[in-house]
Amino acid sequence: MKNGEILKYLKNVLDNIPKNWLTDTTHRLNLYDEKLAKIQFLEHFEALINDSNYEHSALDNLPTAFDYIRLGHPLSCLLEWSIGRRCNLKAENIISFSSKTIPVMAILRENLLNNKNTQINYIGEVPEFLEKGILEKVYGYTFELNKINSIDEISTFKGSSVFISNQTKISDISLINSVDFYVSWCAELGSILLVNGEANESYISNIQHVRRRETIAMTPANCLAALNSLIYDTSLSTIKVHNTVFIKQVNDSILDITNTKIQPQVGSSGLSVQYAIMMGLIHYAIEKHKEKDIKLIVPTNCYGGTNDQARRVAKCIENVEVIDLDVDNGIDMAENIEVILNEIANEDSIAFIIAEIPTNPRVEVPNLTKLREVLTKKRKTRNNFTAVEPVFILDQTFCPNIPFLEEDSLFSNVMAISYVSGSKFPSGGLCTSGYCVSNKKAEILMAKIGTHLKMCDNNATEYQLEILAKQLPSMNKRIYDAYKNTHRFVEFINSVLPDAKINFVSEELANEGFTPSVFSLDLPSIGNSIKEKETYKRELNLKLINLMIEKISEESKFCVSYGQLNGCYWTIPATSTQGTTKEENKDYIVRVALSPKMDVKRHEEIFVEFIKSI
Repeated sequence: MKNGEILKYLKNVLDNIPKNWLTDTTHRLNLYDEKLAKIQFLEHFEALINDSNYEHSALDNLPTAFDYIRLGHPLSCLLEWSIGRRCNLKAENIISFSSKTIPVMAILRENLLNNKNTQINYIGEVPEFLEKGILEKVYGYTFELNKINSIDEISTFKGSSVFISNQTKISDISLINSVDFYVSWCAELGSILLVNGEANESYISNIQHVRRRETIAMTPANCLAALNSLIYDTSLSTIKVHNTVFIKQVNDSILDITNTKIQPQVGSSGLSVQYAIMMGLIHYAIEKHKEKDIKLIVPTNCYGGTNDQARRVAKCIENVEVIDLDVDNGIDMAENIEVILNEIANEDSIAFIIAEIPTNPRVEVPNLTKLREVLTKKRKTRNNFTAVEPVFILDQTFCPNIPFLEEDSLFSNVMAISYVSGSKFPSGGLCTSGYCVSNKKAEILMAKIGTHLKMCDNNATEYQLEILAKQLPSMNKRIYDAYKNTHRFVEFINSVLPDAKINFVSEELANEGFTPSVFSLDLPSIGNSIKEKETYKRELNLKLINLMIEKISEESKFCVSYGQLNGCYWTIPATSTQGTTKEENKDYIVRVALSPKMDVKRHEEIFVEFIKSI
């Protein structure tokens, strides 16, 4: 196909795209092969091009591009494929970001680890985010800045040559051989990175992983705008997405829900916020406690993105180390934190603790009074100086309705920050944007978190804020309604399959406000050895999930979702949310997440059918 024919075909595609390409944050795992993320989608898409087929049904049946919108989605793949065609590059060499700055930081990260030089070329003013002092002192990145008047002035550089372009039109993107990485800043939409030349293709996987862990792909709405700009050759400057009304509405809702008073920080995703928390706290520690080692205390089986991101940060910064924290399955979180904090205090280091409450996937809540005592305990160093008090970073995605950090709460005397993934209950699964709040004692940390959220250009987009503004006011009611459905389903499974082990909150905890709508199911197994029993159980897991999807396809979905507006979501943590967790800490159980609106009775009927089949 010639370029004009491709643009005409793309126009027809955009006129027929499935609604879920714009609205879904999680996609179908039953049509997904993670090893072929993006590739399989584009292979099938190109087959449709060859058949001149752009029917809605054909597009809807394409394989899943990525299982989660933060990592990529159909419209980001189409945008990247289209630009690749124009620039004679493979689609995998094009990576779109919601952030303008993270693609440059991804290159800097890779070159830090490989001890390679980086030259950043720009036209006009120095890009605002390139605060050399912070990037060197906090992130460990080094680079040269080179102001030019034209891309043609870029000469061969011993290292990586990066060019930042403020793009007027998508169609204006053009490459020259001396540029290794072309970063196109696309007005309010985000950025597009072009990896130029075979010698630089080794960067692609790791840059993709930065997009996976520290930011998000360009959002569907913005990719659609970029594709339309390409098709109709219109200026990106005409795209207006700025509206300050929504940020006030969102902030007011967050303060009301959390019953806190410190200005929240709202990011493009939960992991974007978590990254800003980590880097902001490290920045604070470097300034406040010079030359002290920093320890990131992370549960071994927590969400894989959290675990992986912490280790990635530690890999780049010499005095930062990850300390494993065992929780769940009868292990006392508070006791283990006590042991670790005593050791860290003794060596006069800084402790940042990340914890999920309730835990994921086993939905356990520690003794909060005991935890408070451990976190507020005064400790001494081996030289008998007062140890630096720890900071408690709470991931409360499973229970965002609990005002953990309100005044006079259990954690009032702890330096504490809590954050929530917005693709769950805050938005009902309609966007990825997340947020964090602090108590009064940790207020001093919020400015640093805001600094790094801005440096990484990871603030929420206006469209995300609009969604949150609409969805947050109803969040607590949706949480309670979903809990009621989950409680009913759990009680039913207990009655018909009493040998199954179910992890769910107790009635006592529910009365205290812990009302998650997710539970884990450890199915009973048979076999003559531990290995046989484990193999059989894993087969049962998939049998149950597949049966639910087959029989209730309009509601049951094989994906990692939670907090959606409707339906029931099934996954196996070991193969999804715990993807980067150490194998010995993975949970090969079924995790089930229910919503406020679903046919629980029908799910009960199919569960009985499953029991009869085993």
